[in-house]
Amino acid sequence: MKINQKIPQEIIDIAQKLYQNGFEAYLVGGCVRDLLLDISPKDWDITTNAKPIEIQKIFENSIYENEFGTVAIKTDSQIPSLKIIEVTTFRSEGQYWDKRHPSEVIFVSSLKEDLARRDFTINALAIKIPPSNENLEIVDYYGGLDDLKNKILKAVGNPYDRFSEDALRLLRAIRIATEFNLTIEDETQKAIKNNAQLLQKISKERIRDEFIKIIMLNNAALGINRLHEFNLLTFIIPELENTIGISQNKHHIYDVWEHSLKSLDYAARKNFSLEIRLASLFHDIGKPQVKQGEGENATFYNHEMVGAKITKKILTRLCFPKEIVDKVTLLVKYHLFYYNVEEVTEAGVRRFIKRVGRENIDDLIKVREADRIGSGVPKARPYKLRHLLFMIDKVNSDPISVKSLKINGNDLMTNLNLSPSKRIGYLLNILLEKVLDNPKLNNKEKLLDEAKKLNKLSDSELENLALQSKNKQQEFESGILEELKKKHAV
Repeated sequence: MKINQKIPQEIIDIAQKLYQNGFEAYLVGGCVRDLLLDISPKDWDITTNAKPIEIQKIFENSIYENEFGTVAIKTDSQIPSLKIIEVTTFRSEGQYWDKRHPSEVIFVSSLKEDLARRDFTINALAIKIPPSNENLEIVDYYGGLDDLKNKILKAVGNPYDRFSEDALRLLRAIRIATEFNLTIEDETQKAIKNNAQLLQKISKERIRDEFIKIIMLNNAALGINRLHEFNLLTFIIPELENTIGISQNKHHIYDVWEHSLKSLDYAARKNFSLEIRLASLFHDIGKPQVKQGEGENATFYNHEMVGAKITKKILTRLCFPKEIVDKVTLLVKYHLFYYNVEEVTEAGVRRFIKRVGRENIDDLIKVREADRIGSGVPKARPYKLRHLLFMIDKVNSDPISVKSLKINGNDLMTNLNLSPSKRIGYLLNILLEKVLDNPKLNNKEKLLDEAKKLNKLSDSELENLALQSKNKQQEFESGILEELKKKHAV
């Protein structure tokens, strides 16, 4: 296979210094694979027969703070991926005590021994780094070149040994095969399926990181489906597998599982963010629990609320950051918002923005698009959604929160002679409700006049009024039940 891309001068310079001191130097790992596929490598890894202490003697500006023989060499490059180059001594590894980390690292003298410890043949290729970019010598002891040409993913040596050594390779196999459109070799397939339970030995954080890489692929839906086919999904997100075979009603041509994958596929093709992709995959995950009836009139009342709870549980279990958990949960919870051009007012739009947050509107619309396309409809944004965006833009500068009122708690305490208490909160929330209906009331003088009138009420009366304001019929939600009953195709 021909390599069209040039090896960076920073890499060549490091190799030359190793050669000058009597050592070998090879490019290894994913960067070799990427070069052969004419993809710009994200990382550059060098392996050598020099020991870490010998590498550091050659490169003064280097760091060695691990037990794996990897020395980080600092360069003067302005390219982020080349600012630090990792150079690792040829090594073999002992038994893996936790299905992830070797009990010991043994330095070896040959490149062949080093490559034998790698996961897949296409990652066990090496390039001898030349003085220039001419006559690149590819080293292939394990058939990686043929596998790359034939688009096959195959473990190095015994696949059962490779996955037993490091169970995270089970997920890496799915990710690499999906990313590069590879067929997984038969014995490697069997080993993945038979060793799927080893994922239980891997930390949730590492599983999360690999899962994120899969869901961020252009063909993420294929990756998720492969996780299921290879018995891995049940050890990561078993809740998703509960959607398989759950038929829907006359407005859906796919079962919940297929619909969810197609929704994710749209989100991935549109290059949407991680949060939107997760919400697209999980938005109907509550349907199996709430389904009533069969056939074209089946119902799924409250599935968005149930789905939000399940989503939060999943993401928390996988140790996602709180901000991602909260964002995706919100998107799932509100993905079924109701909007009818003839019924919804500007006040209703303001309440909608208040409830979901301005910062989430665009993402929520994108989840709705994914939901629609995943249902088999041709248009991602019908007139109703376009009109909603128009309305949102129209009221975008209007006040939607207590903080946006032209009056605050101190103003109320000063002008009404009140002490700090729940009463202040009641008054502000009632005033906000009035402003949501009529933004022109958001004037300090007008709000004080309203507050003085309200202040004549008792604490219990104010509390009830504030509660009524909080629970006021939301115009975006008022039609959900009707929508679910009639199954409007929005």
